[in-house]
Amino acid sequence: MSILVVVGAQWGDEGKGKIVHFLARKAEYVARYQGGNNAGHTVVVGKKRYALHLIPSGILMKQTKNIIGSGVVISPRAFREEVLGLEKRGISSRKRLFVSFGAHVILPYHILLDGLREESGRGIGTTKRGIGPCYEDKVARIGIRVCDYLEPETFKKLVVQNLKIRSAELARLRPLASIEKEVFADYDLLRRFIAPYAQDTSLLLSEAIERGENVLLESAQGAMLDLDFGTYPFVTSSSPIAGGAATGSGIAPASVEFVLGVTKAYTTRVGLGPFPSEMEVKRGDYLREKGHEYGTTTGRPRRIGGLDLVQLRHAIRVSGINALAVTKLDTLSGTGPIEVCRAYRWKGKTLTHFPWSRKAQGEAKPILIRLPGFNGNLASARLFSDLPKAAQDYILWIEKNLGIPIPIVSVGPDLKQTIVRDASLSSLADFVKP
Repeated sequence: MSILVVVGAQWGDEGKGKIVHFLARKAEYVARYQGGNNAGHTVVVGKKRYALHLIPSGILMKQTKNIIGSGVVISPRAFREEVLGLEKRGISSRKRLFVSFGAHVILPYHILLDGLREESGRGIGTTKRGIGPCYEDKVARIGIRVCDYLEPETFKKLVVQNLKIRSAELARLRPLASIEKEVFADYDLLRRFIAPYAQDTSLLLSEAIERGENVLLESAQGAMLDLDFGTYPFVTSSSPIAGGAATGSGIAPASVEFVLGVTKAYTTRVGLGPFPSEMEVKRGDYLREKGHEYGTTTGRPRRIGGLDLVQLRHAIRVSGINALAVTKLDTLSGTGPIEVCRAYRWKGKTLTHFPWSRKAQGEAKPILIRLPGFNGNLASARLFSDLPKAAQDYILWIEKNLGIPIPIVSVGPDLKQTIVRDASLSSLADFVKP
């Protein structure tokens, strides 16, 4: 038995979906523990490409049961669309997908509020999917959970209450009666659809752990978007770091045995916020096109930067990351010398730890080191020794300077393009052994 947490070690979009899909081959359960349909995991199976938003990446493995935990916020409409979309492609979720009774529900007024804030000068670059306002309701203790959503009388009472509480903002957009009508327009259809999936998922996971099964817990965003330890306020509304895995899934923290971080061989960020290692436009544009760096959920172009050791050390520390999986190594092939940020310069000082100050985060300049680049098509590499010597050296250099093993290297979107350098690491071994 192994309980493994997979976390994004940057600002999201690190390729977690592919890594989780790879590890899910040996998992009985895969559980999402935070975020909503603002996340997007792209998974390639053969010639087919799947874009997942709410549903864990393990759904593409027939033997795996999948959980949307209580730490996730769920749009019933988006959930139905994603389930039906997978069914049309031959992927059944019946008796394989479970939604926590405790997950909070995103409703049309949350989406309206999200859009209002983004467009009124208070925006931080969200996806406008209603995630932030839904988490606000959760913290304010006026949220509506899946268990409430399934009880028509309870649900109606809570909606009326919440529309009154939010009336000052919502009335700027549309009459409250119109918003209420939209909330209930397809309520019966959505309630009946989600009901068979609703379960006490904390109990399901606890029972799986007692049976000695392999459980994989996946974050939706990266560590630098964590509400407490990310680049606040340009963060998500929950805790993607490993500490959020226990609270968002309902298992005991002591159950977690191994934390695998996922990082690209360079760095990307979507939306607004500080990004110390961001590249100059021309080089960034080139890498963006070569690596197809556009958001899975929104299609927004990702900002591009060099690998940032300061940022990665921060993510490793706050998540207790035991090892790293490095993705998109193939994208760097043929791009020339590789720029890596080893420290920041701010107000004449050298910073080796990620700063808390908004001002420092926004003004810090990268202190760069240039490493030899490499050439060739890495897509066919199946062993670490198949990689060009300079590509091997780059991975070994990262490993040495971060002081953490890199047992997995990805050189393309397909599962076969995953190099396992070390299949013996503690609890990770149960997921990567042939």
